[in-house]
Amino acid sequence: MGRTSHLSAAFTERGVKPIELSTDTVDEHLKWIDDVNDTQNTTLRFTIVADPHLRIATLYEMIHPAQSETAAVRSVLVVDNAKALRLTMTYPMSVGRNFDEILRVIDALTTAGRAGVALPANWRPGDHAIIPPRVSDADAQIRFPQGFETIPPYPRTVDISG
Repeated sequence: MGRTSHLSAAFTERGVKPIELSTDTVDEHLKWIDDVNDTQNTTLRFTIVADPHLRIATLYEMIHPAQSETAAVRSVLVVDNAKALRLTMTYPMSVGRNFDEILRVIDALTTAGRAGVALPANWRPGDHAIIPPRVSDADAQIRFPQGFETIPPYPRTVDISG
């Protein structure tokens, strides 16, 4: 939660609103928010949803199986503006979440949607994208007037960074 708070500017810049789901009660939240703020040198300013009966966590399978004695939520969900679930990552209790990857995924989903491209493994903003096979060369020339490269026998890549 502290890391989410530290990254509030990065989330805002991307138009993302983080929401935390906790299996604790609201009263318990109020008690430990001060601890998080104090130990993580931050001020939590995002929504925290109380799910003490595990209704939401169970519905979305957000608790890593056989990993949590306390039924702690271990999943990250990315939901778009149309309320469509775009990504789920579930971490075991012994592994912290990778916020660099979470931000990279948000950037990738935004870029792929905006530009109508696919993105390769380890893609980062500024890297080339892949023109989907369903886009003909004639349509690709219209959509990507900056040009693209065909790598025989199949992939076509395009620089969409600027």
